Amino acid sequence: MTAEHYFSTDPDTPLRRKDIEFSVAGRDYRLAVANGVFSAGRLDPGTAVLLRKAGLPGPETEGTLLDLGCGYGPIACVLAAEAPLTTVHAIDVNSRARELTVENAATLGLAARIRVHAPDEVPADVVFDQIWSNPPTHVGKTELRALMARWLPRLAPDGVAWLVINRNLGGDSLHTWLTELDWQVERIASQKGFRVLRVTRKPAAV
Repeated sequence: MTAEHYFSTDPDTPLRRKDIEFSVAGRDYRLAVANGVFSAGRLDPGTAVLLRKAGLPGPETEGTLLDLGCGYGPIACVLAAEAPLTTVHAIDVNSRARELTVENAATLGLAARIRVHAPDEVPADVVFDQIWSNPPTHVGKTELRALMARWLPRLAPDGVAWLVINRNLGGDSLHTWLTELDWQVERIASQKGFRVLRVTRKPAAV
């Protein structure tokens, strides 16, 4: 599937649905997927690496989380299931992806805590304690950096962003670019060609 296709606002291909299954942190998931959205045939390998290697929130975690580029909702659903005291905002430009995320959240009993939006629908005053993203690297470096520049500043002062980036599609250059913008960036893991980055604000100078 081309990047332009899954990154389009309203896919125009006839809907073909299926279910996929995967497990994260000992919990099993079954989600509805469809053509015209990102990684409709399986849990994306980058998403799998992110959910396996990043620091998942737990039952004690509170606050507001963001799944940036949610697709059909695997990250949002995992976050909401693992951290029942949080609210998860799931955003995507793709209307079909948003519809599937709404459906999957409802199926898993998570609809009350997963709020699904188009990017421009997120209230301007919402600040995120955690941002999680397997961003759309195929849209190109300029668009990817614009996406990061738009959403990372909405991270809470003590918040953390977890990103997974394909090494061959700009993972290392994004790391460098974020560091140049004065973000504190740590490579937490490198597996199957993917980099897992932990991004935080640098401590204020004393």
